[in-house]
Amino acid sequence: MTRILILGGTGFVGRHVCEKLARLQHPVTVATRRLANARHLTTLPLLHTVECDVHDEAALTRLVTGHDAVVNLVAILHGTGAAFQRAHVELPQKLARACAATGVHRVVHVSALGAAPGAASLYQRSKAAGEQALQAAGLQLTVLRPSVIFGAEDQFLNLFARLQRVFPVMPLAGAQARFQPVWVEDVAQAVVHALQQPGTAGQVFEACGPDVFTLRELVQLAGRHAGCARPVLPLPMALGRLQALLMELAPGEPLMSRDNLAAMQTDNIASGALPGLQALDIAPAALEAVAPLYLRPRGVNDGLDRYRRTAGR
Repeated sequence: MTRILILGGTGFVGRHVCEKLARLQHPVTVATRRLANARHLTTLPLLHTVECDVHDEAALTRLVTGHDAVVNLVAILHGTGAAFQRAHVELPQKLARACAATGVHRVVHVSALGAAPGAASLYQRSKAAGEQALQAAGLQLTVLRPSVIFGAEDQFLNLFARLQRVFPVMPLAGAQARFQPVWVEDVAQAVVHALQQPGTAGQVFEACGPDVFTLRELVQLAGRHAGCARPVLPLPMALGRLQALLMELAPGEPLMSRDNLAAMQTDNIASGALPGLQALDIAPAALEAVAPLYLRPRGVNDGLDRYRRTAGR
């Protein structure tokens, strides 16, 4: 049975990957900074959590030892250039060296749609550099590049719904930016399929849903299904950058950053030049089929579990 190490396994996508691997009875190790972060995974069979700083290269090498494959899901959406460098570039470099030292060759790496050396945002450029670090290491590497990911625990559509419950109008920068949202269950299934199919090594897959939406349409959809639709006020880019700067200065993780706006200069949709989820035998779920099941007015029962069962995910 394949022994799998997951970096970033306690996060949004990681939880779903762990659940699917547990159903397949794969022994899984999840590295976490604090064991308390993994409490929601402890009931899964054959899953072992290890408290570890994966940025400590010696500790990471010890962690990789004894596994047959590694899944890297570590990512941040906001931060300084140094933070992006540490999470998206230096960690893959350390992982590549750890794999070389331990003889572990199989790696599935979740990157991001739009990752490119010349991309407008630090996030996308750092993601591209991380891919390159792993590709240069001679690993049996599969790369997945998802568009924005939605699901019951997402910080995307749920965020827009929460804001519309509070504010009478939604000022929105980048309103015309286009996205091809993908369901978290489909991304997790893509990770599992990649692990199961050795022929995916050496390939890059674009993980996108079947439909394209503007950001404005996504905000409107979130409000409509949550029963709190508000008018959307598109902002010119200069005013949007000022709004993002003010959000960056506020305490906590920003709702929007200037780097996010930079990323939206390029549509976040499939290029068509790379294989998609269909090449992994996945028919991606439509956002309009899933989102109404969790973006619902308060007091309405959740039908998401029922949908997951009937869809076989």
